[in-house]
Amino acid sequence: MSIETKPLSLTINGKAVGPVDVPVGLPMLHFLHEYMDLTGTHFGCGIGECHACTIVVQNEDGTTTQNRTCIFEAHYFDGKSILTIEGHAQKDEAGNIVDLSPLQQAFVDNFAFQCGYCASGFVAGATVFIDGLKRQPVKREQLESAIETALNPHICRCTGYVRYYEAVRQVALDTPGCVVD
Repeated sequence: MSIETKPLSLTINGKAVGPVDVPVGLPMLHFLHEYMDLTGTHFGCGIGECHACTIVVQNEDGTTTQNRTCIFEAHYFDGKSILTIEGHAQKDEAGNIVDLSPLQQAFVDNFAFQCGYCASGFVAGATVFIDGLKRQPVKREQLESAIETALNPHICRCTGYVRYYEAVRQVALDTPGCVVD
């Protein structure tokens, strides 16, 4: 008995990958870990509830969406462009981190995590949220509610929500065009 495989091609963190023969039904999370050695995306609940495994999908129209990698099989992402936590920071040619993304830096500055297990999912969710605000800004008085709506599906077992939300608020307020008066 053999395991059925299909070729998979996609773009991960700006680099073309594939075609790679991948077992049908393999969760994307396992593909990232086992085939790509990208282990920053974390397995949490395994049923798509905690969002620790969230990545960013960069759509052809320039928008972004977030997807959970524990419940979507790798082949769902065939032909797509994705961004994992490893792809957010700017790196030099040797692969050393030169500069964190504004969200990553705000999370560090606000000590927005304790154990850090959920952080990659929060970075992905917040990245999609800020990207959406650039397209459709919110009024300043609606920002708190918008942050809560965007990030409430993400679970932090250490209860770092207040600091995550503060970090995202800081980036939204510091990014021109995200918030209007």
